[in-house]
Amino acid sequence: MQGYLDSNKHNCLVLLGPTASGKTGLGVNLAYKYSLEIISADSRQVYKGLDLGTGKDLSEYEFIAEDTCDGAKKTVKIPYHLIDITTLAEEYNVYKFQSAFYDLFNKFKNENKTPFIVGGTGMYVDSVVRGYDFVPVEENVQLRKELETKSLEELDSILLKLKPNLHNKSDLLLRDRVIRAIEIETFMQSKECEELRKTLPVRPDIKPFIIGTALNREQLRKNIRIRLEARLSEGMCEEVKRLHDEGYSWERLEKLGLEYRFISFYLENKISHDDMVEQLYHQICQFAKRQLTWFRGMEKKGVKIHWLPDTTDKKKLLEAASALINNEY
Repeated sequence: MQGYLDSNKHNCLVLLGPTASGKTGLGVNLAYKYSLEIISADSRQVYKGLDLGTGKDLSEYEFIAEDTCDGAKKTVKIPYHLIDITTLAEEYNVYKFQSAFYDLFNKFKNENKTPFIVGGTGMYVDSVVRGYDFVPVEENVQLRKELETKSLEELDSILLKLKPNLHNKSDLLLRDRVIRAIEIETFMQSKECEELRKTLPVRPDIKPFIIGTALNREQLRKNIRIRLEARLSEGMCEEVKRLHDEGYSWERLEKLGLEYRFISFYLENKISHDDMVEQLYHQICQFAKRQLTWFRGMEKKGVKIHWLPDTTDKKKLLEAASALINNEY
């Protein structure tokens, strides 16, 4: 198969799951088996220089394989997209991801290729699976000036009044995110937005086949611990220090969350090394739990996810995922 999975029902393959559940390795194996290119759906892997902390594992995309025809060894490089496409000087977001994915989707369609999304950022995956209704929103200088005098609690109240069914509650924790969310929602409810919609290109019709990786809580937490200790020994603290030395503020790094937040706290002497490790471990565990909650929420909204067996056996995972794909395509 030359990068094209033939099906009348589906035009996109998706592999999702929580952190440390084996997505990257499985995704690379599936991409190799079906001659696919991976489109990453990770909100932090888009940034250059964020390597160990985001789990890019780019070394997994290149490996030695045996040629099925003559048995000769060959170097395989799995093509990937939406990784290392910007710097921390830019604020990447779900709207930019959706736009970039649509461009890739149309490109793949013209090249007779099946898009293969691999990632764990639920909102990014959901934005293309369920076709979030986005429009480009410019900065509203006057509105921002009015909001400057508001407390975070007042801003939260304004946002929840504009958008009672807010999905991403983390928007309520950071002042700049709340202001941006208010700015977006205010525009979305305006007549100007209605006029703009008439000029926007039609979103492509995405018909995904979705596979999910999931491990039991105990195994997932064990994987998180092992991976955290490995990445710390590989130089994750040094990675964060290097980013700061390159000119990125502690505040910017902290906003990235998880590894970058807690390692920044440690490097700023706000917490000890042991506290950093333990707090980070527990926060990553909580993050994995929130990821699964998001995916279950997608299912409640009608998205079909085909969950793989609860196993760490890579061969069994590949066989199970392949069986699902072969049965559907």
